[in-house]
Amino acid sequence: MNKDLYLVRHGQTIFNLKRIIQGWSDSPLTQLGCDQAARAGMFLRARGIEPDHAYTSTLHRTEQTIANLWPGLAYERLDGLREWFFGDFEAERVMLMPERPWRDFYRQFGGEGQMQVRERMVATLTDLMRRPDHECVLAVSHGSAIKEFMDHVKGAAADERDRVPGNCSVLHFVFDDTTDTFDFFSAPTSSKTTCRSSLRAAAPLRAPPWAACSSSRS
Repeated sequence: MNKDLYLVRHGQTIFNLKRIIQGWSDSPLTQLGCDQAARAGMFLRARGIEPDHAYTSTLHRTEQTIANLWPGLAYERLDGLREWFFGDFEAERVMLMPERPWRDFYRQFGGEGQMQVRERMVATLTDLMRRPDHECVLAVSHGSAIKEFMDHVKGAAADERDRVPGNCSVLHFVFDDTTDTFDFFSAPTSSKTTCRSSLRAAAPLRAPPWAACSSSRS
């Protein structure tokens, strides 16, 4: 049986704007980031896509994103969806990062290696999609972590030098639960709206009131 996974990168954050490495560090969404998340939610709903389960990482920026993407949606927080950990490079300037591919570069500074991140993301998302009644899953994660998962799915067609998905990019994967494998679709289309139309709030958390951006644009 095929199941749908919609994997979304968080919205723009203050660190993104200031070109600061985030990793496991955190910063709140900008107003643009909240607007990006709201538009991503509109994009999904306009195509008749309604998730039966939703997940974020344990970093606040993904919670802010899901709160603005789909207000009131229940979700679960998972460590496995966290960003690549950059060790001593955390909260430093992006200009200090080497060119991709990074491979094991950050391990010497106490961070994660490429395959650690990739295997963590693949294991986490495979486990989610194996769960009962998970036919249409929404997950909010992070740029480099998502890229590692996407490169795993693409296999030989992946280019390690490609950029990470942009803020609030919506990536559509189809999971075959008979083989535990994913196929990649660049974005959801009107012809692929197989998700259930009834929303089931099975996860334990709801977006707290502090997660949403202010409506002020000043």
